[in-house]
Amino acid sequence: MDKGYIKSFILVLCLSVLPISFLLGQTVPLNTPVLEDYMRRMQLLGRLDDKASFAIRPLHPAYAFDRENGLDLDSTFTDINRSKVHHYFDQKREGLIMAMPVTVRTQFNSDYAFGLNNGAMIPNSGFQHLISAGLFFKEGKFSIQLQPEFLLAQNRDYMGFPIEHQSTILFYYEYMNRIDMPERFGTGPYNRLLPGQSSIRFNPGNFSFGISTENLWWGPSRRNSLILSNNAPGFLHFTANTLKPIKTAVGHFEGQFISGLLQPSGFLPPHPDYSIQGNPVMIPKRENGERNLSGIIISYQPKWVPGLFLGYSATNNIYIEDQERLGDYVPFFNGQKGRNNVRNTIRDRRQQFSSGFFRWISTEGHFEFYGEYGTNGNSRRLADFIITPERNRGFTFGFSNLMPLKKEKQFLQISAEMSQTGQTIRESIRNLDTWYIHNHVRHGYTHNGQVLGMGYGPAANVNWIEIGWVKEFSRIAFHFERIVYNNDFYYFRYEASKDWRNKYVDLVPSLVADWRFGNLLFHGNFQYVNTLNYKWFLENQPDQYFVPGLDKNNIVATVGLSYIFR
Repeated sequence: MDKGYIKSFILVLCLSVLPISFLLGQTVPLNTPVLEDYMRRMQLLGRLDDKASFAIRPLHPAYAFDRENGLDLDSTFTDINRSKVHHYFDQKREGLIMAMPVTVRTQFNSDYAFGLNNGAMIPNSGFQHLISAGLFFKEGKFSIQLQPEFLLAQNRDYMGFPIEHQSTILFYYEYMNRIDMPERFGTGPYNRLLPGQSSIRFNPGNFSFGISTENLWWGPSRRNSLILSNNAPGFLHFTANTLKPIKTAVGHFEGQFISGLLQPSGFLPPHPDYSIQGNPVMIPKRENGERNLSGIIISYQPKWVPGLFLGYSATNNIYIEDQERLGDYVPFFNGQKGRNNVRNTIRDRRQQFSSGFFRWISTEGHFEFYGEYGTNGNSRRLADFIITPERNRGFTFGFSNLMPLKKEKQFLQISAEMSQTGQTIRESIRNLDTWYIHNHVRHGYTHNGQVLGMGYGPAANVNWIEIGWVKEFSRIAFHFERIVYNNDFYYFRYEASKDWRNKYVDLVPSLVADWRFGNLLFHGNFQYVNTLNYKWFLENQPDQYFVPGLDKNNIVATVGLSYIFR
């Protein structure tokens, strides 16, 4: 197990046995099947408070939606007074201990790695299983949530970047040398015990301060977050955040500040010993790959425009060994505004991201529309941004609409989302100003070998649609997704030939089902991945222009079960 995780797990375990008494108010972990989608739908239907932005997650539903039990929003799962699992342990009924849901998630990839937003799961061929369970304690202003995760991955060998790509691998390593994103995590089964969705908090009023290893999601999107998502395992971090929207004279505010520890994966990219004309393609990264990630996010709901949320987020990723100034620790003191073509040694050792976002919901129309626009580096001058706002940008736009059907509580759900981090300016592509990679922080915007933001990796462009039937916790839906992988690399490598045939694209139809069986929540996702030009590989034929590339197919099946104790 990674040393950083061992330390954080021991810290959480030791603090959990301190002699304090407890009450109620847990988070809903991002990886819990069914519950997050259910809460988002219920808000659009007007059954949950419309002041919560859903831009800062995990949510604290007991506070945000004024419920006694954050895992039982409709009061049909748990009866604490009769429960044999949850119970008060003092005569004043002020101290409470509750069991967190037991969750088991299994994923199968038939041929090669595929998937995103699956927490501690790794890029894997074959089966992998993630099991979590735990306890929640709370009394007064103190709370402890213990929910470790156990990962078992088959981690079968599969074809990665083709070694036959001899003329391309040098270009490929221009990216691999600037990010810690291995194709495979070792050569055998991969098993880890992780602290998971655990936290220790002090909660005065509507605010919370604590230490956590929970997954975080920043921004309004459902599928792809530019800044923080649950694509990688949760990392150890300090958090100061609101528990619910804070009412003021001008509207409601939510916010969070974090400072955390990012770990390297310890694994190498494909073909690390390969050389071209005696020159090795891989440049070793620094031995200590630990980094500090600090970040801030603020969401504002104006009192004059019901249903509208406006927000801003920023993060700063820097090697711990390089931290010297205040701006190295907190993202709002590290701008160092100036021209990109002028070297700035202080600014250039930090990997910075920032974004502005909005979400507008209509409970009468059961509709939401949202967007996020971010920049790879938050050091640009305002004048430069006004002239070329598309430089180093990434964005996401999406919507979801619930249309009532004839039968009560049944709806047709139509959703779509478009995300792009691939660049459109030639200079940005040639300068390798690609999202999530960095010239100085050469482990990139990753934790334990997986990207913290958009799960499909650097410079991905994604279009996703959903059509489905929903009722309460249940959903049966059809999804279709088109994924263009690392579009910057495509232009970086093939600009001279202008050969559009080499694009690396996945076309992914999916069948999705969510269902409630009493206190058991079920999620299933069956996907057929049709890959065109796998890893950009296509061999030209002198007498034929339209030739197939290295086209591959992959079957992906995901099943999640979560049991909420009565």
